[in-house]
Amino acid sequence: MHKQYILSLLADLIKAFGETFQMVGISLAISIALGIPLGLLLYVTSKNLFWENKALNAVSGFIINVIRSTPFVILLVILLPITQKIIGTTIGPIAASVPLAIAATVFYARLVQASLCEIDRGIIEAALSFGASPMQIIKDVLVPESMPGLLRGLTVTAISLIGYSAMAGIVGGGGVGDLAIRFGYYRYQTDIMFITVAILIVLVQAVQMGGDAIAEKTNKK
Repeated sequence: MHKQYILSLLADLIKAFGETFQMVGISLAISIALGIPLGLLLYVTSKNLFWENKALNAVSGFIINVIRSTPFVILLVILLPITQKIIGTTIGPIAASVPLAIAATVFYARLVQASLCEIDRGIIEAALSFGASPMQIIKDVLVPESMPGLLRGLTVTAISLIGYSAMAGIVGGGGVGDLAIRFGYYRYQTDIMFITVAILIVLVQAVQMGGDAIAEKTNKK
């Protein structure tokens, strides 16, 4: 009986973490694809830069701030109709990836903007004086110079997504949060909750160390 319980628990853990990795993977990929261009837009439309546009910068910044200031659990509920239209269901890890991706994209966009702001403006001015186009500056100056910060921001985003994905389990997203609620809360099996938390701690540490190591290798300073 004890062996059967362990095998059952192992199967539940594998399924839960598989769903969590699915949610985090999809959301992280979307946040990279959309967050970097959005962060670049916020930066290059700011004051005294080649595509300065106060109105566009203000509107995009306001929208990002509204989404970021909304607690993720509330954002999950608000986006249920949109998730239903896009995915066709509001249940499961793929459906949960919709609000996760939106939250991660705006979060990462701000980190991208912060990384770009650390670049010496003199480098940009020098590139402009040599006749470089705005797209060349973005591709050959801004992205390479900010790469360590972009990677560190991506690490922070990935860790945040792991936490957000646990909350997604509350509304039927599956994953680690769903496992912890079903067993640790409803069935009072706190041992499963502790095991889940311990695995999450190890996972977060691994992501942080791996992200820091990769970022350090790209640091030219």
